[in-house]
Amino acid sequence: MDTSTPLHRSLGIQFRVIGALLMREVLTRYGRRNIGFGWLFVEPMIFTMGIATLWNFTRGVHGSDLPIIPFAIIGYSSLLVWRNGANRCARAIQPNLSLLYHRNVTVLDIFAARLLLEIAGTTTSLVVLLGTFILVGVADIPANPVTMVAAWLLLAWFTVGLGLTVGVLAEQSEGFERIWHTLTYIMFPFSGAVFMVDWLPTRMQEWMLWVPMVNGVEMLRGGYYGPTVPTHYDVGYLATVNAVLLLLGLVLVDRYKHSDLSE
Repeated sequence: MDTSTPLHRSLGIQFRVIGALLMREVLTRYGRRNIGFGWLFVEPMIFTMGIATLWNFTRGVHGSDLPIIPFAIIGYSSLLVWRNGANRCARAIQPNLSLLYHRNVTVLDIFAARLLLEIAGTTTSLVVLLGTFILVGVADIPANPVTMVAAWLLLAWFTVGLGLTVGVLAEQSEGFERIWHTLTYIMFPFSGAVFMVDWLPTRMQEWMLWVPMVNGVEMLRGGYYGPTVPTHYDVGYLATVNAVLLLLGLVLVDRYKHSDLSE
């Protein structure tokens, strides 16, 4: 007798499980205190205003007339998506360990819910902030929205692979979790959030493009500013890194599921 579940039904169950975990994560993280979900927009807005002020004071030093508002929004959003996505996956299993006693809930589901929330939240923040400044006339309409969407999807793909990898390694080693949080601060100035590759010396440009996130941010800004602003990025390299990172993350999740949770 065949007791296997049809594919469409399995997918339906999977979507419902992740949806329930997603709603649980929203209520747990934001709740109804203070401004709740509003913090999703307040943090990048504060950063944007701070960078804009600093830019105006140092205009004589950097000598660039690049519109700062979209520059700051794009830079900080690109940082926020991979940094927060990976941070939320670190130590995600232990607080939700009791959920794994449910037959349909897996380790991958817990990671997926957190990653989806972070990516969706940051995407919403980017669209709302950029759209608001465009409507009030402070920012221009993107020159190539398709390129921006493609760049954002690549950054989201990178976030998923990084989140799964960091999530499992942090569960297996408390030391790694502490090192990772320190690394996120060290990586901030090298992530492309606060500079453009073209501003760097030629030799340094080559080295900086080895950092995967920089390619995504440059592509995102290239889609916004268009050909008037020189950008440097390698789509093939970023996609290759994403594929390898995602494969590594899935392998680590599978090994963790069959080892640590069975002990």
